[in-house]
Amino acid sequence: MLTLILGGARSGKSRHAQNLAAETGGAVTVIATGQARDAEMAARIARHRAERPADWHTVEEPLHLAQALQQAAGEGRCVLVDCLTLWLMNLLEAGEAVFAEERAALLNILPSLAGEIVFVSNEIGLGVIPLGELSRRFVDEAGWLNQDMARLADNVSFIAAGLPLKLKTVKGEG
Repeated sequence: MLTLILGGARSGKSRHAQNLAAETGGAVTVIATGQARDAEMAARIARHRAERPADWHTVEEPLHLAQALQQAAGEGRCVLVDCLTLWLMNLLEAGEAVFAEERAALLNILPSLAGEIVFVSNEIGLGVIPLGELSRRFVDEAGWLNQDMARLADNVSFIAAGLPLKLKTVKGEG
């Protein structure tokens, strides 16, 4: 089952996703896509690690998400990907060929994955149109990726102030 958790910064989406992963009762693997490029990001990553149960396995994968998912997913397992928008920025920085290949690989692999897969993604399209070409491209690509993921997902929730709003529920909890 595929679940997509959307929300803004500090909305509670990672906490909600962790709660869903814990409720599955299976072995949990977290695929972390962020990279500690500065002290503030390193602190964010450390805080996320500290909030996870000690028995959860973590895989740090900034680019090859489809491959990491294929290795981690399986019956009785839960994979939590946090987060799609950091992964998207990594892809955009890696160049058009990597972006196109890895984005397509993710969307192609999702229907074949077994187990519970939970994605966290930022909804960043609710504000003003950003200045700068790369920023506008990022917002556009994030919106399109979130739409594609929502189409494939069984469950989609939007988190605001720590509260989930179910947008799509095909089966189970969302």
